[in-house]
This record gives sequence, C-alpha cells and structure tokens, in this order.
Amino acid sequence: MTTKKAFCLAVPAILGGILFSLAAQATENFQANLGPAPLTAANRANIQGRGSATAVLDGRKLSVSGTFGGLVSPATDAKLNLGLVMGAPGPSILDLKVSQDVSGTVSGELTLTSAQVAALKSGKLYIQINSQKAATGNLWGWLEPQHDSAAPGVPQQGDWYMPGLLND
Repeated sequence: MTTKKAFCLAVPAILGGILFSLAAQATENFQANLGPAPLTAANRANIQGRGSATAVLDGRKLSVSGTFGGLVSPATDAKLNLGLVMGAPGPSILDLKVSQDVSGTVSGELTLTSAQVAALKSGKLYIQINSQKAATGNLWGWLEPQHDSAAPGVPQQGDWYMPGLLND
C-alpha cells in the first residue's frame, strides 16, 4: 500500500476519533424541582417552600445553581447528597453555598468521581436545603436530565418525561 493511500485511509479514522472524543466531552444539563422534605404531623408547619435548580456536567465537573423561597425559617446550610436510589436519602458529597434567609440562592461546584457521574446520570444525586426549624431537611430535589415540564395544573401534551426511565 502506498503512503498516500494509507494516509487517505487513516485521516477519516483519526477525524472520527477526534469527533467522538469531543462528543464525549459535551456538557449535559440536569434540573431539580426543590420541594418539601418528607412531612409528618409534627414537622408539617416547619417544612414549607419551593425552589428549582439546574446543574451542568462538563466532563466530570458539576456546577449547581438554583433559587428557593417560602421557607418558614432561614436556611442554615445546603448539601449535594448521594442517595441509594432516587427518592432515598444518603450521605452528603458537597457543601453548597446557600443564602441564610427564607428565600435566596444555592450554588456549588464539584469534580465528580466516575461513580458519582454514574450516580448523577441514574438520578441518585439530590440537593437538600436545611433551615432553622427543619434542620434535617426543608427542601429536597433530585437532579434529573433536563426535560420539558408542564406548568402546575396544565396537562402534558405529547411525549412526557418519567423520572428514572431514561437511564435504566
């Protein structure tokens, strides 16, 4: 085989590898609906509020930002946690910055391990905001792949998103 012919055959393979590498490094977007943590008769009056957050995964770097409001007492801290499955609590993997007020912002950045990236993609990472009157959880929200959401009370038209079904 001539050098010219070998070069012509190698170029597409090299370009394909570069494009695959760039695609593998593309950012992925996630979102979380921050709602009240589990309620009991004893804590119902203290666990109130709503919020939303987004997260961007760029390679292994995760950047989280969001807003919240309607808390009964000021936020004290916020964490990014790793649950066993979506909906089940777990340990903290990152302290997030949070406004020390009844409304405000939450944010943070973390370089994830390969296992944490897999956990994110399977819906196991969640944001938890604690407050003075709800020290073990005021608002929770699991990070899910970014998707369309219908407004409250508005029927979803066409295809709709089911958490956990995209990454099984």
